[in-house]
Amino acid sequence: MKADRAGTKRDGRWLGLYVLAYLVFLYLPVLLIPLFSFNDSIQAAFPLQGFTLQWYATLYGNPALSGALLNSLVIGAIAASGATLCGITVSYMDLYGRSPLAATISAIARLPILIPGVIVGISLLILINLIGLGPSRVAIVLGHILVALPTTVVVMRSRFAAIPRTVREAALDLGASDWTTFRRIMLPLSLPAVLSAFMLAFLISFDEFIVVFFLAGTEPTLPLYIWSQLRFPRSLPTVMALGTVILAASFIIAGTAEILRHRGLGAARRNPA
Repeated sequence: MKADRAGTKRDGRWLGLYVLAYLVFLYLPVLLIPLFSFNDSIQAAFPLQGFTLQWYATLYGNPALSGALLNSLVIGAIAASGATLCGITVSYMDLYGRSPLAATISAIARLPILIPGVIVGISLLILINLIGLGPSRVAIVLGHILVALPTTVVVMRSRFAAIPRTVREAALDLGASDWTTFRRIMLPLSLPAVLSAFMLAFLISFDEFIVVFFLAGTEPTLPLYIWSQLRFPRSLPTVMALGTVILAASFIIAGTAEILRHRGLGAARRNPA
């Protein structure tokens, strides 16, 4: 027994060290961006030269940056709305449609998450050129809906699945139509997940680079603007300051979305009706 207990402790210690090493490898490079964004030097190197906020001050009054940010916000809001609406429809029909076609569509909708972004970008570029759209905002929105759709389907499907089927069956037995049941019962119960799916889809669209690289026209999004600035060494501190702001906003949005998702699932378990 003592030997088994000692072996368990040893295995737990090695597992803890592995997790710690994994977290350091994963997040240390990310944490260096905020660190160097306050460094009073254009060189991202140690030792640090001093503390400064001048790189954050350069973010204001930059028309190119403002235009790229506005493009990302508009495209993100539209793409997130479209992806969330499609995710609600696909996931609901998958669970309650009683059709092999609905299950097939749901599987196809989740497939883009397994396809490399470069392949998706090239395919979309060929498609929009064939239909005459060309690189444009509309093309970016369509590409972002495709990229964000798997996330919204997964979030909404898990939420609909957490609602007991007896709730929907009771509504149908009382004479409500499928549309009325969905609109007045299933959708209100799923509202936290809808907000979570929208926020995650917006975050995916806002941070997406590969698809935008192929589909962008004359109006770049924020990731493309950052990519263009990396060619100039003197712009690196400003890029790191901008990256720090984006990181903070991304963590807030992702954290809020996760809280909403868990709150919705918890409410379904406590009070399914």
